[in-house]
Amino acid sequence: MDLSIVLPVMNECDNLRELIPRLNGLAQRLHLSHEIIVVDGGSTDGTQEAAEKLGWRVITERRRGYAGALETGFDEAHGDYILTLDADMSHEPDFVAKMWRARERSDIVIASRYVRGGTAYTSFVRNFTSRLLNLVLRRVLSLPVRDLSSGFRLYRREALANLHLTGRNFEVLEEILVIAYSRGFSVSEVPFTYFPRGSGRSHARLIRFGLDLTFSAIQLWKLRNSVESADYDERAFYSVIPLQRYWHRRRHRLITGWARGCSRILDIGCGSSISTQSLNNAIAMDISFAKLRFMQRYGLPVIQGSAAALPFHDRSFDCIVSSEVIEHINYEESLFGELWRVLMPGGTLIIGTPDYATLEWRIIEPIYGMLAPGGYRDKHITHYTREKLTGILNHYGFVHQHSEYVAGAELVMRWRKPAATESVSYSA
Repeated sequence: MDLSIVLPVMNECDNLRELIPRLNGLAQRLHLSHEIIVVDGGSTDGTQEAAEKLGWRVITERRRGYAGALETGFDEAHGDYILTLDADMSHEPDFVAKMWRARERSDIVIASRYVRGGTAYTSFVRNFTSRLLNLVLRRVLSLPVRDLSSGFRLYRREALANLHLTGRNFEVLEEILVIAYSRGFSVSEVPFTYFPRGSGRSHARLIRFGLDLTFSAIQLWKLRNSVESADYDERAFYSVIPLQRYWHRRRHRLITGWARGCSRILDIGCGSSISTQSLNNAIAMDISFAKLRFMQRYGLPVIQGSAAALPFHDRSFDCIVSSEVIEHINYEESLFGELWRVLMPGGTLIIGTPDYATLEWRIIEPIYGMLAPGGYRDKHITHYTREKLTGILNHYGFVHQHSEYVAGAELVMRWRKPAATESVSYSA
């Protein structure tokens, strides 16, 4: 099925008599196989009977509130895409055609009142409060979305899988976006003109909505700032924390400078790093599918794989980047043997890790953990020193070329795999 339309309702009998036929007509014009799922929150005005008379099933929400209605609809939907909109006619059904055409641009399409070209015809107080809430949330949650509270959305089915929502009411709209974006799904906005509802009375309470949203935002902020968020590395490059921003930009300069001119690059444990995005001819590899999904929007070839068993043939790359990876993995001989195997003779290895022998790192690590709770500090398993890492790479036959430090704490080294006819002399 192409499209599932989820309609949360509460006493919307008169509006459904107009809305459902218009949605049916739209689907026919777009040549879409579709279903309409009416999720009822306890209507007493004949809403259920009206929907059933129009030929569509009505399901009682399984959990009280707007969030429960959406969950119920998502669980019942069979379409490749899932559309949500209000049943009060404030969301113009004919606008769905524009959203459908925009579906190739992203995984979630939002009908937005607050992007250029969009507007909302409502009271000054409600308009001002809604804009202010969206502006604050956009900043707090670091989401590139202007209308986070719009419920008029088109979702690719995969973006809604395994959500496990905790919100109760309209704050669930922000929760869905944060979870989906943190899993690497993309979001775009289409300018939309909002008109007041048709008949009936609004069930939204702005003050209650604001309070629910505030409490929800605290929990969502933790997710957005954890390393589990797909865009964590990219955001760190632009961080408002000076130390974090400097760190990522210094590392970026070293890696991209040393990798210039290489024709085939593998970045192991790429995350959402700007360094990976800046490399020419690079393949991005990570164990996290969410981070690879995020990187795909930049047109990079991506592959999921383990550093301990690289999914490539011998001598496949003339440059390998392994930055901030090995400290997150239990030490295994195969980690370094794999680097040697897939690197071409004469190729470059760029490897970086915190140097636990330095005073600077022993001071910086606790500060980093305090400024970025849930960051990579808590994921460091194996502690390397320059002496230890040099010994390992010398053992495998790599030739040391250059070493630099980020803030005197993170060690970034450039090594070379010698040509077959080249004699090797070890260095520290």
